[in-house]
Amino acid sequence: MCGIAGFTHFLGNMGDKQTLKAMGDSIYHRGPDAGGEYIDDCVGLAHRRLAIIDLSEAGVQPMASHDGRYIIVFNGEIYNYLALREELSAAGYPFKTHTDTEVILALYASKGEKMLAQLNGMFTFALWDTVDKNLMIARDRMGKKPLYYLQTDKQFAFASEIKALLTLPNIPKDIRLDAVHDFFAYQYIPDPKTIFTYMHKLPPGHFMMVSADETRIEQYWDVSFANISNKGEKELTEELYALATEKTKDRMVSDVPLGAFLSGGIDSSGVVAMMALNSDTPVKTCSIGFDDKKYNETEFAQVVADKYKTEHFEFTVHQNVKDNLEHIVSFFDEPFADPSLVPTYFVSELARSEVTVAIAGDGGDEVFAGYEKYTTDDIENRLRSKFPAILRKKLFPSLANLFAKSELAVFRKAKSLFHSLSLDPAMGFYVTNSQIEDRLWSKLANQETLDKLGSYHPSSITVDTYNKADGTDHLSKILYTDMKTYLPGGILVKVDRMSMANSLEVRAPLLDKEVVEFSATLPSSLKFNNGEKKYILKEAFKPVLPHDILYRKKMGFSVPLAAWLRGEIKELAEEYLFTKSNGIQQFFNMEVVENLWQQHQESKADHSTVLWSMLMFQMWWFRYMTSNEIPNGQ
Repeated sequence: MCGIAGFTHFLGNMGDKQTLKAMGDSIYHRGPDAGGEYIDDCVGLAHRRLAIIDLSEAGVQPMASHDGRYIIVFNGEIYNYLALREELSAAGYPFKTHTDTEVILALYASKGEKMLAQLNGMFTFALWDTVDKNLMIARDRMGKKPLYYLQTDKQFAFASEIKALLTLPNIPKDIRLDAVHDFFAYQYIPDPKTIFTYMHKLPPGHFMMVSADETRIEQYWDVSFANISNKGEKELTEELYALATEKTKDRMVSDVPLGAFLSGGIDSSGVVAMMALNSDTPVKTCSIGFDDKKYNETEFAQVVADKYKTEHFEFTVHQNVKDNLEHIVSFFDEPFADPSLVPTYFVSELARSEVTVAIAGDGGDEVFAGYEKYTTDDIENRLRSKFPAILRKKLFPSLANLFAKSELAVFRKAKSLFHSLSLDPAMGFYVTNSQIEDRLWSKLANQETLDKLGSYHPSSITVDTYNKADGTDHLSKILYTDMKTYLPGGILVKVDRMSMANSLEVRAPLLDKEVVEFSATLPSSLKFNNGEKKYILKEAFKPVLPHDILYRKKMGFSVPLAAWLRGEIKELAEEYLFTKSNGIQQFFNMEVVENLWQQHQESKADHSTVLWSMLMFQMWWFRYMTSNEIPNGQ
């Protein structure tokens, strides 16, 4: 796991080796083991190394092919590199190292752009062809590894994190207003947007070719739900267990200490079970707990740890949030508000004290339908089908408005239900996903913001993605939507930044391309079965996990956010929101923000989600928009 950065001189001179070194230094935390630069008349490449495979000096990057034609900087892991290396070696490629990095170079020399189809892993890389003068930049299928690029009429640069781009001179920091609206709707900014107008994310499953003549972006992979298997449930369950076991074993290859995150949920528990059953030594496992039992899952993690006799480590978040929050948030280069970033940081910090690589259960919810929102969505769709569309669209909005006049929780739920039922399934799923209601947004945003946004609405991201899905049923379409939006934009960003903040590599076997593609062939009824979420995954893990782990109520990686805002981080939040208000006051009506804050403090309402989002936006603003210093995560 590493960090990469670079630029081209095609549009204008972007700098020298010192410029590249500054870019690399800004993401030092992604690779503290080594750093290097390459520059010629056309491109500059920088690399920070976290040594995992082949710890020798031979693995240092930028790395050149055996003939010097191709130069690469690479971030990630290629899990099938040994098989590829054997094929390429048999074909005559003279390998100098035992790294997966050199395999990418050899594969590109053999197949060019088509080589991406053969890579199975998590990665971003930039590969320079010194003869044809083309720079290829690619990102893995699911978006495990990040890639940002800056493009103006005079500049092109790329990096693993925005902070590396901000080290360059004369970088425009114009705010993209629709991304601000997106952030408050989703708590993250979806690909390919960033908070900055001239910076973009390369979408997962895409690559770009950059030359003096053009910049071309192409998609090389997508997941299809169109080909449903006709095999029986028993056979499919056995295939899933075998596949998940194989992909977990693939991720246990490491030249440095390796362990696992263990939350006590199905996904991480299943991964730990498969690791333990395929390891000759006890697996190191790490869990995070809270004083509030409502959010504490450590007792369930302990059950699995005891069953498999892991070397188990726990950390309880007592009063650690206030003292660490500014540091933790500093690793996000644009607004990001998933509150589980806090325990994710702490569990990564705990894991890094014992290992360099951690295996996690990420992806199980999106790939096998594990979120509670899928239950909500299923109920709403069943109700939707019982009423004529004309009735839903004419009558239900009026009923929603009627219930909205009351602050009672039961009426708020009724308002939400009738509003969602009045919409079509795609828009209904957006409402289920959204973290802020239109009614509240229209009060919060000031008139200038509303005027500039015009007719733009964040729902277009959800609806457009939903409509691109090739599945024939609703569940397939919403799983596709989450795989393309929430997973890469929210979950994987959180895990990448918080693990890399601690120089820890995290691997996710349930996000292997073969697992994802296999899941997409399963009938939806095997993923969401009469209200049972992750049905087939539970069936697959039945032989290795206790019943109480498989069928307990899902907690998720939640935090006591409402209590934090009324207690531990109250003063910090008030300082940012009301003393340093010249960030959010550019976009929002501060009187409304103050009213929400007061209602929350008096426990008249729970406004924790929107207030936390405001706080995260403001903390980002003051680090990235008001300081003259170059932000970095050190």
